[in-house]
Amino acid sequence: MAYQDAMNAGDLETGRMTRVMLDGRAILIANVDGEFLAADDSCTHEEVSLCKGALMGHLVMCPYHGSRFDLRNGDVLEDPAEEPLRVYPVRVQGGVVQVDIG
Repeated sequence: MAYQDAMNAGDLETGRMTRVMLDGRAILIANVDGEFLAADDSCTHEEVSLCKGALMGHLVMCPYHGSRFDLRNGDVLEDPAEEPLRVYPVRVQGGVVQVDIG
């Protein structure tokens, strides 16, 4: 695995999400009760930034058509999206959130 530094863990409050760029790819990082989760920051239905949507626990809802995804595994929980969201392994080392987009 090739983890890359994404952000300082202290910069993202619990219950919040943000967008970072890693190797030219937009990645959503969410802080869910101190657990960091990472996924592509693009709805699989219509390439809309999920960071502009709502975070409800480990679920993210697309701001345009309401598709919901589970950030733990990428599963689609509500239409109109049909394709799962790509998720990535995350770890925190030395206060830095690291993501493996490999």
